[in-house]
Amino acid sequence: MEKTITIDGKSVRLKTSGAFPLRFKAQFHEDFFSKLMGMTAFEKLGKKKKLTPDDLAQVDFDIFYDLVWTMAKTADPSIPEPMTWLDGFETFPIVEIIPEIQDMLTSMVQTKKNV
Repeated sequence: MEKTITIDGKSVRLKTSGAFPLRFKAQFHEDFFSKLMGMTAFEKLGKKKKLTPDDLAQVDFDIFYDLVWTMAKTADPSIPEPMTWLDGFETFPIVEIIPEIQDMLTSMVQTKKNV
């Protein structure tokens, strides 16, 4: 799946592919699917009307930066390492970006086969 989103006024192409989980693991030394399953806690928190500091302490926000970088790297292999790439943005509003990438993440674990 591929899409272009706007981050800090810049168009950023994002892509997922069969190699995405391996690229994520090669860069961050963590299993993509394990991290993705851990994000279900974030989804549950998102349904609350008001989040407490304790709620937010349960969420590892680094995963979102790692996911967006891996999607961008999959779309464009010439982008630099994560810290250098992220430094290219004055702001990186992760709360606005998360809804933009949810469908891409979901497509990584869903089947197209009719059961």
